[in-house]
Amino acid sequence: MYHKRRYVPIHPEKYKGDPTNIVMRSSWETKFAIWCDHNPNILSWSSEETIVPYRCPMRKTIHRYFIDFRIQVKNRQGLLATYLVEIKPLKQTQPPAFPGRQTQRYLKESATFMLNQAKWAAAKTWATDRGWKFIIITEKELGLK
Repeated sequence: MYHKRRYVPIHPEKYKGDPTNIVMRSSWETKFAIWCDHNPNILSWSSEETIVPYRCPMRKTIHRYFIDFRIQVKNRQGLLATYLVEIKPLKQTQPPAFPGRQTQRYLKESATFMLNQAKWAAAKTWATDRGWKFIIITEKELGLK
């Protein structure tokens, strides 16, 4: 299920970072990277180059969140806009359904949801402070479901 591979861009000049060391951690990230690389409205993009500090809700310690993508686009009005993009399954963007008792699976899914919420809140604040936007893209936006 884990899909880790290197991505070689067709347009390395658009990539902000080292274009010889782009690592994709899922097929969904690879699909998004291909879209960024080929889309003429994407002026620049990077993968896991933007790092945002966040507080882990369980341990109350500070950690680093490597955001999946940062893209700079020219919008319909011709203005530049920057987005921080996280690629996640839709299931991980919603709280887990309580199965009637606290199973190991439920506890793990709950912890993942809480951690993601903390990361995303920090990313949203970080992006807003810079005049950017933070978005989450799921399989629905990628056209996979």
